[in-house]
Amino acid sequence: MQVENAVKICSPEENIWHGLTLTESAARQILRLVKSDPNMLGLRLSVKPSGCAGFCYIIEKVIQVELSERVYGHGNARIYIPLKAMPFIDGTEVDYVQEGLNQMFKFNNPQAQHACGCGESFSL
Repeated sequence: MQVENAVKICSPEENIWHGLTLTESAARQILRLVKSDPNMLGLRLSVKPSGCAGFCYIIEKVIQVELSERVYGHGNARIYIPLKAMPFIDGTEVDYVQEGLNQMFKFNNPQAQHACGCGESFSL
């Protein structure tokens, strides 16, 4: 007896995403960065396999929008997410914080189950 369609293959295009949110602080920082570079449209947030926990966040300047990206914003600040990254970061809140002398984007990802000790990577 052969079972057909026993495994459903899901594609990122078929899912309904919760998206990302930007805090006021993150939006202000993105706008500062955009103001300093007239070609910049916003930031791209993606992930790649890395670190001791599994994945790390990648932030890049956006000069040109890719067709498969989702865009989220707060006011005029924009963050672009490649569709292939959405399963890993859907629902994340992006913040910009100061911790001691350091200022950085911080990702409050409800899907992250573990983070490495240095805080550079996470796992689902």
